[in-house]
Amino acid sequence: MIEDEILTIEEVAKYLRVSERTVYDWAQKGEIPAGKIGTVWRFKKAEIEKWVNNRLSVHKTASNTGAIHVESILSPERILFLNYAAKKDALLAMAENLADAPEVKNRQELAEEILRREELMSTAIGRGIAIPHVRLASVTDLVVSVGISKTDIVDFQPLDDEPVRLLFMIAAAYNQHAYYLQTLSFFSARLKNKDLRSSLLTSQTEAEAYELLTKV
Repeated sequence: MIEDEILTIEEVAKYLRVSERTVYDWAQKGEIPAGKIGTVWRFKKAEIEKWVNNRLSVHKTASNTGAIHVESILSPERILFLNYAAKKDALLAMAENLADAPEVKNRQELAEEILRREELMSTAIGRGIAIPHVRLASVTDLVVSVGISKTDIVDFQPLDDEPVRLLFMIAAAYNQHAYYLQTLSFFSARLKNKDLRSSLLTSQTEAEAYELLTKV
């Protein structure tokens, strides 16, 4: 292929192995190098290859170093204060919140798959924490929503029988298996800190909770 070859949305979608709709959304939001000729999106092959290599390098670096940068996967508006006694209600509220992230392209699928995953096995890990998680083709990059419950959620069936009060919902792209597992491990380890858990439960604002979670 020549260096300045121009690609269509269909060709980019085939090259990246994603849907044409995903490429269109990325172009509309400026997330992928693109330009318009009239009303039609077009892409330079060389720029797309560079963009892919940069994204793969970022994920490879994170995987190799074990570093998770909370600021890149969580924002204050995705921290939610909950007041539900039933896990289904809490999970649906969190899925609705997480679906507002630009990386999530299908809110109905996210909610359905979160509930389906929970039916297979409880995502409660003890110490009052649950980490519901899914990988979906309709998610373009890993994102997180955090739920802080003012009420005990009593039907998660954790092994230690402690009612869930903190929820960390993770949605990742289907091809992010390693990064997804790494993020699960990161939050599981970080939340062993009793002081952090207590501080999150007594936090009064999204900004306060966000500062606690992003503090090194």
